[in-house]
Amino acid sequence: MDVSIIIVNYNVKEFLLNLLHSIEKASSNISKEIIVIDNASDDGSVEAIKEKFLSVKLIDNKNNIGFGSANNQGLKIAQGKYILFINPDCIVSEDTFDKMITFFEENVNCGLAGCKILNSDGSLQLACRRSFPGPWTSFTKVTGLSNLFPKSRIFARYNLTYLDENQTYEVDAVSGSFMMIKRETYDKVGRFDEQFFMYGEDLDLCYRVQKAGFKVFYVPDTQIIHYKGESTKRSNLDETKLFYDAMHKFVKKHLSSFPIVEIILRTAIGFRKLFAFLGKRKLAFLTALADFVFFDLSLFIAENIYKSMTSWVGFDYQAYLVIYTIPALIHILVSIFSGVYKKDVVSVLRNIGAMMISFLILTSATFFFKQYAFSRAVVLITFILFFVFTFLYRIILKLFFRIGIKLDGALNRRTVIMGTDSEAINIAQKLKMQKSDVHSFIGLIGKVSSEVGKDINGFNVVGSIKNIKNVFAELKINEVIFSSEELSYTEMMSIVSASKNDSVDFKIVGSDLNFIVGKSSVSMLDNIPLVEVSYNIASPSVRTLKVLFDYCFSFLVLFSIYPFIYLLTKLSKKQTDFRKLVLSVPSVFSGKKSFVGPKKPALSENIDLGKEGLTGLWYIDDGTFSDSDKLDFYYAKNQNIWLDLEILGKTLNKMWSNSK
Repeated sequence: MDVSIIIVNYNVKEFLLNLLHSIEKASSNISKEIIVIDNASDDGSVEAIKEKFLSVKLIDNKNNIGFGSANNQGLKIAQGKYILFINPDCIVSEDTFDKMITFFEENVNCGLAGCKILNSDGSLQLACRRSFPGPWTSFTKVTGLSNLFPKSRIFARYNLTYLDENQTYEVDAVSGSFMMIKRETYDKVGRFDEQFFMYGEDLDLCYRVQKAGFKVFYVPDTQIIHYKGESTKRSNLDETKLFYDAMHKFVKKHLSSFPIVEIILRTAIGFRKLFAFLGKRKLAFLTALADFVFFDLSLFIAENIYKSMTSWVGFDYQAYLVIYTIPALIHILVSIFSGVYKKDVVSVLRNIGAMMISFLILTSATFFFKQYAFSRAVVLITFILFFVFTFLYRIILKLFFRIGIKLDGALNRRTVIMGTDSEAINIAQKLKMQKSDVHSFIGLIGKVSSEVGKDINGFNVVGSIKNIKNVFAELKINEVIFSSEELSYTEMMSIVSASKNDSVDFKIVGSDLNFIVGKSSVSMLDNIPLVEVSYNIASPSVRTLKVLFDYCFSFLVLFSIYPFIYLLTKLSKKQTDFRKLVLSVPSVFSGKKSFVGPKKPALSENIDLGKEGLTGLWYIDDGTFSDSDKLDFYYAKNQNIWLDLEILGKTLNKMWSNSK
């Protein structure tokens, strides 16, 4: 037996099936066994393996026992001369196993090795070659010096970014997402240390391999794609906590004999954990900081306004520290408990509610803290100004910078399918039929230049592999879907690697054509029951806000520009899109229609997509989407007040352009 391939799976069925398919293509020249250890998945992974890959040796755990422990289960039955540990969210090239085995045979001192690992956008996954967390290495990583000087041999030790990613090197450690070890090495160093639940076990194994007298190598002769972190996203595990806890365990296990080193490393790891926590919640922290600043600014302005209007001399300067910290902090605390600060959302309505509560608290507090009760009028002016400031900056962030708005980004996808064979056409047709997923489908990419410009079953060939970078730039492509039959995995890897600077997300279709896997997503191609899809438009709070907006805005239009547009239309007997929209506002005020909505109020699947809109995505579409039903589904799925305002703005802009 040449290779035992051990895969630990947790709730990434589609990724696992794609990996197994790529392994079959890559193992034609070797003998192998595939051992899958499933850590209590509930996504149908076990059933799918039993149905489609009968030769796989499957261990079905009833609990999630962790990465190291599950790998050890596989090691107990592994028979191969070489053992490969690989994550289920990977794709291997056709030459991966051949080249790795060849490397081991030509380098007898190599005990463990990893290959070049790419992210889905073609960039190098830095963890595929790295150093152990020594004092200086940890310091440069924590302080950010490694990022500031990525080409410095002194500062960039952690991820070795100063080394050429296309050259072979002996390294401290490689990534556990793809790690091949010789049988004799494993027999000497033993199995994974099970105190590491997830993360750190690969560092620990690499450390022990070198202590046993073997070498660890980074081998870029072959490359794989790794859709990093997919299992973690499908669990309730705290990835950051697990990672840095693992680093603590590694330091305690291997460096505890040097107390000063352990103190430095533990401190560095602690800071890194804090920075990682703050990094994931930076929007929430920055919003809270902005609120604090605007509260004090409002208080300062309110003080000066009230001083100019009355004989009041202002706050006692000795109380400034308390006055300009405690009230603002009270509002921040109220906002935290009200759920205002979220890591990916800038809240407006919750902020207004929190403001009302903190206003009541602060006005009530003046009864108990008389030494700070200078004037309730100042408090009132402060909150009026504070409301204006916070409301405006949140509106600006949402409308102009698209910050804090949760959309699936589908309308920004500009998609091409790599291939022109029957499978590629089948994929294109399935994408076109999908109601709940929107792709701005640009066309096909052929293998040869002679195909460019051809029409194949109604789909245009917009470029070839030879000029693909020009296609990405000219057509602003940001999503590529590979047809896994027409192109080899090696060809896919080459395209992905060559496009690492083009901001393109690459996805691969499953071998049975019913799903697409990509970074942070699995898209089902076959029709799914629409009742299982979550639509924002069905949310009572979202719908209430939409109704309030429709009534308020229609009232404003009816008693401002509506009479003038009505008279102008009667006199000129000329109708434009803008006039038609304004003259239809009474139907919004009466509740029959909405300013923004679907082109038609209901579809054949009897899904409630909201009231018919005077405008919508169907109006501002530039012709990219031939099926307006898709846009209606997308709108219902993602509807919020900010999307409505954006659509209204683009509608008026289009109407203005058409009138010229």
